[in-house]
Amino acid sequence: MTEKALDAVIIGGGHNGLVAAAYLARAGRRVQVLERLDHVGGAAVSAYAFDGVDARLSRYSYLVSLLPQRIITDLGARVRLSRRRHSSYTPDPVTGGATGLSIGPQSTFDAIGAGNDAAGFTDFYRRCGLITARIWPTLLQPLRSRSEIRRELLGGQDAETVAAWDALIEQPIGHAITAAVSHDLVRGVIATDALIGTFAGIDDPSLIQNVCFLYHLMGGGTGDWNVPVGGMGAVTGALAAAAAGYGAEIITGADVYAVDPDGEVHYRQGGSARRVRSDRVLANVTPAVLAALLGEPAPDTAPGAQVKVNLMLRRLPRLRDEHVTAEQAFGGTFHVNEALSQLTGAYDNAVAGRVPDPLPCEIYCHSLTDPSILSEDLRASGAQTLTIFGLHTPHSLAAGDPDRTRDRLTSAVLNSVNSVLAEPIQDVLMEDAAGRLCIESKTTADLEQSLGMTAGNIFHGALRWPFAEDDAALETPAQRWGVATGHDRILLCGSGSVRGGAVSGIGGHNAAMASLEG
Repeated sequence: MTEKALDAVIIGGGHNGLVAAAYLARAGRRVQVLERLDHVGGAAVSAYAFDGVDARLSRYSYLVSLLPQRIITDLGARVRLSRRRHSSYTPDPVTGGATGLSIGPQSTFDAIGAGNDAAGFTDFYRRCGLITARIWPTLLQPLRSRSEIRRELLGGQDAETVAAWDALIEQPIGHAITAAVSHDLVRGVIATDALIGTFAGIDDPSLIQNVCFLYHLMGGGTGDWNVPVGGMGAVTGALAAAAAGYGAEIITGADVYAVDPDGEVHYRQGGSARRVRSDRVLANVTPAVLAALLGEPAPDTAPGAQVKVNLMLRRLPRLRDEHVTAEQAFGGTFHVNEALSQLTGAYDNAVAGRVPDPLPCEIYCHSLTDPSILSEDLRASGAQTLTIFGLHTPHSLAAGDPDRTRDRLTSAVLNSVNSVLAEPIQDVLMEDAAGRLCIESKTTADLEQSLGMTAGNIFHGALRWPFAEDDAALETPAQRWGVATGHDRILLCGSGSVRGGAVSGIGGHNAAMASLEG
């Protein structure tokens, strides 16, 4: 069955696809979104993860930093973000968590014997801001070359900004971190932003860890990571409502199985084969998935390197550190076994094919900042949600038996967390309606299977610098906006675009702008 021709067909109803659809429909284009699953949202969804437990957890992605306010305003999307009350807390593994480092209004460098690092820590991020705050506004503009953006940032050639550029862009970020602070734990707290979802060491000569670090510090020009009120599903729900309000047609249960370079898309829905032709095809799938749809060889893809564990607690666990409350510790990012030496050891173990022990982890408590995701009864009872994100668990560890791997990684996460608590996390877990502990784990294999994220990479592949290299072609609209493929009618509109990655909508915005120019 052939359907009417459209101006644009968008493959994939994740947040970037919805942003692209909304912009194009707002401009009067005839737009259709084809989503394989029975709901939109992709990785930015909320779910009742535990049977009989009235809590809507952000199942995959969980915090927002890189979504520009301009996109929210342009589309009239009712997206609300809330700032966390604390920045971070990190138990000191040397004391078994009896002391720790708090970052925020009342930082506690002295508590771990790192008083001399307080000024260096603050100054390090100030210098990073000289670069990140200036690059941030360019993400919704046509690409500049490396030389152009360097000239814009370093126009006056002041020595401090030049040094900051070199530290973030030209040299492994590990050099700048170790030069700025000396304490192992403080170094690790900084280094984690270079490694989340990226399998590398902080001194990797490829600098992929630098790109990851840059994206984690750029959001809003400040690097703040905020909680989406109502959960991630509220974000994509608002974007879907905006797209539909402008006239975009969103079709779920539409499994795209082939794409022709001339703009014809083949999909199945309800047991019937269908096809639709459009002037532009915007692919909100990984570059490897797009290649398969085109019948082309798959490009090299960087593997994912993380495990995510969602928990439902009766209450927050007790800490060994008597100088901080559980609400303060879990009110920001709770770092676990992330001293620099531990991060380095974990990476070396993972390279050797072993699950790191202890596994570096980060914990986020959505419900402390936004209790709206819990029912009134759960809120009254003191229940809380926790998301635990384990680093340095590359996709190769998930190969073979996915269920066995999931169990191994879940145990590694819980053991790591328990090493810094005053009581096992299992003792405060809720049970679902069947009496099972409320634990949900998502490995790279799960992401590949359920969401089509090639090799479980949450960024659809290795992140790239938010500028073009000097020898890159910037002749067509798609090239200038960083969304080009090998075919004129087909554009990337997701995390695989040049400035994609995380819940940002930037890939969708830029693909829409390239389509409107073309």
